[in-house]
Amino acid sequence: MLREQLEYRELLLTVTRRDLLVRYKQSVMGFGWAILVPTVNMAIFSLIFTRVAPLDTGFPYPIYVYTGLLPWGLFAASLRFATTSLTGNTSLVTKVYFPREIFPFSAVLVSLVDFAVASIVLAVLMVIYGIGVTWSIVLLPIVLLVQLMFTAGIGLLLAMGNLFFRDVRYLFEVTIIIWMFATSVVYPVDRIGGRLGALLALNPMTPIIDSYRAIILRGELPDPGAFGFAAVVSFAVFGSCWLVFHRTEFRFAESI
Repeated sequence: MLREQLEYRELLLTVTRRDLLVRYKQSVMGFGWAILVPTVNMAIFSLIFTRVAPLDTGFPYPIYVYTGLLPWGLFAASLRFATTSLTGNTSLVTKVYFPREIFPFSAVLVSLVDFAVASIVLAVLMVIYGIGVTWSIVLLPIVLLVQLMFTAGIGLLLAMGNLFFRDVRYLFEVTIIIWMFATSVVYPVDRIGGRLGALLALNPMTPIIDSYRAIILRGELPDPGAFGFAAVVSFAVFGSCWLVFHRTEFRFAESI
């Protein structure tokens, strides 16, 4: 499976480039949308949690929430486009052989470009609020890698599921909204106790986003226990979903 990905790496880059161009084709703002969407969401949540229902996060709320919205946007956008990546390329899936996981992987890479562009706003916010870069920033690629593994694994599962059951993409839109509020994107879910808090603690995206905040805002190491749990789950999800995807691949053409 890994060898195939290396052999077809040029195809992966070609599909990624094509999807990136298609996403912003005939768009006036182009990559500006990658900045506008999280910025508008930041403004809305800042209005709610600083004016309507004040929330103490230990940091200025705009940069706190943007640090959560940035990786969450990467996660949600990757899954949204990965879900329809197979059904949107039926002519290629049914006629030519190549590893079909290229399409979900491409969805993740395209969203990673948006993530990089939207990071400009975070850099500006850090300057505005006087938050400097510390040595812990060298750990950021590790956190990003763990998130990409988890995202790619779920993306493979959703792409395969949507191919067999077209209801999956509609179910995803509902689930991703609930998932966001079950993650520490706009508020710290670790303050929720009881059984609900214990259940939310099983969500790998919470320690991943908390790790971004620890590195960027506090200049600290991520919590080793929570992030270690997220890393193990992420690689397990990626490996198992990729294996299932690969073994089910021969049924894709007949299901389109």
